Amino acid sequence: MNGNERILRTEYSEEMQKSFIDYAMSVIVARALPDVRDGLKPVQRRTLYDMHELGIRYDRPYRKSARIVGDTMGKYHPHGDSSIYEALVVMTQDFKRGLPLVDGHGNFGNIEGDGAAAMRYTEARLQKITQEAFLADLDKDVVDFVPNFDETEKEPSVLPVKIPNLLINGSEGIAVGMATSIPPHNLGEVIDAVKAYMMNENITVRELMRYLKGPDFPTGGIVINKDELLEIYETGTGKIKLRGKVEFEQVKGGRTNVVITEIPYTMIGANIAKFLSDVAALSETKKTQDIVDISNQSSKEGIRIVIELRKDADAENFVNMLYKKTRLEDTLGVNMLAICDGRPETMGLKQIIKANVDFQYEVATRKYTNLLAKEQERKEIQEGLIRACNVIDLIIEILRGSKDRAMAKACLVEGRVDGIRFRSRESRIMAAQLAFTEKQANAILEMRLYKLIGLELEALINEHEETMANIYRYEDILERRDSMAQVIMNELDEIKKEYKRARRTVIENGQEAVYKEKEPEEMEVMFLMDRFGYARTIDMTTYERNKEAADAENKYVFPCRNTGKVCLFTDTGQLHTIRVSDLPFGKFRDKGVPIDNVSNYSTEKEQIVCVTSQSELNLRQVLFVTAQSMMKVVDGGEFDVSKRTVAATKLNDGDLVVSVAALYDQKYIILQSREGYFLRFSVEEIPEKKKGAVGVRGMKLGAKDSLEAVYYTGSAGESVIEYKSRQLNLNGIKLAKRDGKGVKVRA
Repeated sequence: MNGNERILRTEYSEEMQKSFIDYAMSVIVARALPDVRDGLKPVQRRTLYDMHELGIRYDRPYRKSARIVGDTMGKYHPHGDSSIYEALVVMTQDFKRGLPLVDGHGNFGNIEGDGAAAMRYTEARLQKITQEAFLADLDKDVVDFVPNFDETEKEPSVLPVKIPNLLINGSEGIAVGMATSIPPHNLGEVIDAVKAYMMNENITVRELMRYLKGPDFPTGGIVINKDELLEIYETGTGKIKLRGKVEFEQVKGGRTNVVITEIPYTMIGANIAKFLSDVAALSETKKTQDIVDISNQSSKEGIRIVIELRKDADAENFVNMLYKKTRLEDTLGVNMLAICDGRPETMGLKQIIKANVDFQYEVATRKYTNLLAKEQERKEIQEGLIRACNVIDLIIEILRGSKDRAMAKACLVEGRVDGIRFRSRESRIMAAQLAFTEKQANAILEMRLYKLIGLELEALINEHEETMANIYRYEDILERRDSMAQVIMNELDEIKKEYKRARRTVIENGQEAVYKEKEPEEMEVMFLMDRFGYARTIDMTTYERNKEAADAENKYVFPCRNTGKVCLFTDTGQLHTIRVSDLPFGKFRDKGVPIDNVSNYSTEKEQIVCVTSQSELNLRQVLFVTAQSMMKVVDGGEFDVSKRTVAATKLNDGDLVVSVAALYDQKYIILQSREGYFLRFSVEEIPEKKKGAVGVRGMKLGAKDSLEAVYYTGSAGESVIEYKSRQLNLNGIKLAKRDGKGVKVRA
């Protein structure tokens, strides 16, 4: 072991807990969540600051994204180039951000989900508003700078953003054990809300919402739960219901086209393709027969998805169906979580605005304190130069009579005249009375002769007056909160005037979409399910033509109504119901759908014992037999249920259902155990019970024996099965009573 190394012994669980908490907090604070003050995540802040440091301004040429990413990763964000480039890409996309912060040149992806080109191909530079409202005052010591990851550079802990960027651009992020989802808002409305808060800090959220109406998504769309927004903005959490914007276009032949011109914000990216496939699926599954064609005609000018309807289609009803069955109406979860005072906090609208305004006051205080100090320094120097110009002959005499700079400076500052040659005694007396400050003396010694020109002197006096005016102004701003508030609001007004835009998202209380689904014409169909669990239905005529193949290729074949349900019993005692209309209806050779895709049946947890139609069960009694030989008869009407899954029978621990059968004309039941015992007795001996009962014992079993199979026969004739490679006539088995041991049948 190295002499400098030490082995620390600690409890494993304690170390895991501490390490995980440290990791979680690192992800929360340093990666995934935005800061409430500037609304930026660390990767975004570092990327913008690096572009600022590289001088990639809005009025300068674009630079390769790879250069920006590499520089950011090397100096500030050592977490991989992909995260930096993805952040850069999102900051350029005007369909994701209400206020893009980066001006991209090249392929930076599109609203339909196509990704950006590789960073070696694209170029970027800062947007004008980013330069003016996010980075402008970094040179005025308005925010703290902290060491970077290897302490070779300094980076700002937060950017001095002049607007509530967290509200304007929103944010999404997943941390450890928490996530943030803040929708974007309209810049003009947010600024109006901030000004309203600054004028009245006791303003309520309801009053703030007179200015900030609600979210304003770059994709437009319609918010349809206006009345719920107040609670969302008070608590910081809730759900916003969104709809796309739909227009109707009349075309030749009296037909109507449904044109989607704006999509919900949640549909950005791959969900547009998903929407198109969902609409196509509605037609393929016969949910609607109104669609003639669907096309995506979207371009750089905007979204345009056209659905052509047949002549007699009800367009309003069709749109309501789209709201119900596709993502044309969607929900956006809101959780306004951000880093406030170094820790994650869920905040309402007023809390976010308050945090931002407090930050603006803090930045303004530091800014004007710094400016005041500089102006006071300038004032000191200007006053020294003006005084020097009034006694310039004496100063020239001091300079010519001094042996070195130090001697001249000592005379100017302290009035020391020793060693300096003067022309007259009066000059020596006047020089001894000089009392310039250190800074004034240095400025005098560095002053150039052309400053003695009359116009230059006049300019110096004017500059001094301007400096004094600035000092009075800065002192007023720092001493009076009202003055500082007015300065902040003036800056907000300038930003609003230049960068505001019209609201894109409509906010209203939309009516619930009412879709009247056309009732299918009721008819009898044939249910087919093969041994692999693929199910479908075909019409009776098709079945009659292919009866032999259908019966041979499928495990379950029975008639049912297309408006009815299919009942699926499993060995765990569950009943799963499936609407026949959920099964594909088509040609004989069409492929079916896996039965577990249209029901709650799980192929991993249970096995199918019986499949039949609910309408048939309603007319019959149902006989249950379990592996432990428990049995009962249940009225089939008990299985006419609305739930998709219910318990069909009660089972003892470790027991499984072996057989479920609807009773027709069966007279005898034959139970077969795994050890080869057969018991035949009359079905009438089995009592009728409720589905919640366990039932009665049908056969006495050995300690390790269980039922393997159940057979039924009529009153007469042979009923032959193959058992252990020989033919066995079931009606030849001796008739006995229920709860007997049965007879042993040997191979």
